[in-house]
This record gives sequence, C-alpha cells and structure tokens, in this order.
Amino acid sequence: MTSTPARPLRADAERTVRTILEAAERVLNRNPSASMEEIASAAGVARTTVHRRFATREALVTTMKSWASTQLASAVDEARFETAPPLVALYQATANALQVKLSWGFSMNSALAASSESDEIMGGVVASCDRLFARLQKAGVLRADVDLIWVRRVYYALLHEVAQSSDPDETDTDTLATQVVDTLLRGVGSPNAQL
Repeated sequence: MTSTPARPLRADAERTVRTILEAAERVLNRNPSASMEEIASAAGVARTTVHRRFATREALVTTMKSWASTQLASAVDEARFETAPPLVALYQATANALQVKLSWGFSMNSALAASSESDEIMGGVVASCDRLFARLQKAGVLRADVDLIWVRRVYYALLHEVAQSSDPDETDTDTLATQVVDTLLRGVGSPNAQL
C-alpha cells in the first residue's frame, strides 16, 4: 500500500492556519494554559476550524514549534553566513534571530512539543552557526584557543536571556543585537576585533 503525499494547502487555508498559529502564539505567550476555544476566538475563527486543522492541543503546539523553527532557519539563512563578511553575518543573524525569538517566544521555548521536524531544522541552524564561528575564528575575530562549541553555547544563552527579558512590542532588535554581539566579542574576541 502506498501513501499519498499530503496535498499542499490552498492559499485561503494556508492563511487560516497562519492566523491560528499567530493567535495561538499571542494567547499562549500570555497564558500557557489557554484553551483551544480562547485561541479560536483570538484568531477570529470557530473552534471547529481550529480542531479541523489541529486535532489536539499538542498537535497545535508541535506545529507552532516547527513553524517557529522554520522562521528561525530562514532568518539565519538571510544573514548569508557563507558569503557575507563574518562580523556582518554575525550581527545580521543576531538581529534576525532576536526578531523571531521575540515574535515566537512561546513556540521557541516550548518544552511541551516534541517534534523531529523542528529538531532537524534546529540541527541545521546549529551547523550554520558552527560554520560561522569557525569563519570568525579564522578571520581573527575570535581567539584561536577558544572552544567554538562553548562560544556557540554562550551566544545562544545571550540570545535566550535577551529574548526572555525583552518586550517584543517595545524592543529595538538592532540595539539588542549590538549588545549581544558586543558582549560575546568582548568576552571571547581577540584584542584587535573591531565592531
């Protein structure tokens, strides 16, 4: 027996799913125990519409996590890690990642959903970051003796802390990105690193 691949959603159905995901992010970010009915109300759709798209709350949260991971991967790709000067790519990736993390905070930090899809997407993001940090080290921006995995962990911790402590509606991601990059490089940067 062969399985038929899932058909792509029509444009209107795709918009509805995105509306539900965005509403769920807002609602669950404020109240993690909010009901599917509250999410439907915030999305401006009937509860049955939410249940038609997401059979369970867990399915909704899993989809939210995958959606947010995809947004983060796209944001990182837009920083052109492979071709932009390494410091420019680091700054742009930081600003882009903060924008996603601030917009999709519940989804990015949800331990409620196990998703091999989001894990795979995030594995690609980690690999891209590792390549960027290797480029930064080769360019002399990071000291030669610094453990790059440790640098990535510190960088992720900085991103996480900034995203957790910032109000998404009142935040200038460019200023925050500058603070993150400055903090990272002054801690592990070579003395001649220029910002």
